[in-house]
Amino acid sequence: MTAVNKVLIFAGVALLLGGLGFGFRTVSIAGTPCGSVFQPAAGITPMACDGRLDSSGTLVTLLLVAGGLCLAAALAVKVVRDRVTA
Repeated sequence: MTAVNKVLIFAGVALLLGGLGFGFRTVSIAGTPCGSVFQPAAGITPMACDGRLDSSGTLVTLLLVAGGLCLAAALAVKVVRDRVTA
């Protein structure tokens, strides 16, 4: 396993865990709990929560996609390196 693979795997796992962490983090507006991206608050929430949950959802999506891309790149580097040495 090359250093590039290790860095890509570490970055991918860190981004995936960060995305999951942000997804479960509770969001609130002026003391009113809005819930989290993965589980919004039950019942009717203030309209101010919509924007905050939307931006949090975008951040979570970007982190999860970036983590997945890093892991896919690590796999691609490994496959190419194995074919070159074979």
